[in-house]
Amino acid sequence: MLRIWGKVIKNNKIIMHEEAINNENISYQEQLKKCIAEIAQKLDIQKPYWLPHNLEEFNKLKKTIFTQDNFIEEINFDKFEIIVLEE
Repeated sequence: MLRIWGKVIKNNKIIMHEEAINNENISYQEQLKKCIAEIAQKLDIQKPYWLPHNLEEFNKLKKTIFTQDNFIEEINFDKFEIIVLEE
């Protein structure tokens, strides 16, 4: 089971947050992709692109922050953060 918390932050305040859980018998990466897509859909934001520093940060800390660099279109928040709550 993978449980992810996603939060949208603007001016150092959480303005929206959602949680996603995936219990499917698929790879960890696929579970993670599905959780992020679900959270992005619930929050009505674009799905972010992973950059090398996001992957490195996530592998070390089980969390990462996505900024404007991770999105194609302009965003109306400062950052989108995901954190693993349970594996």
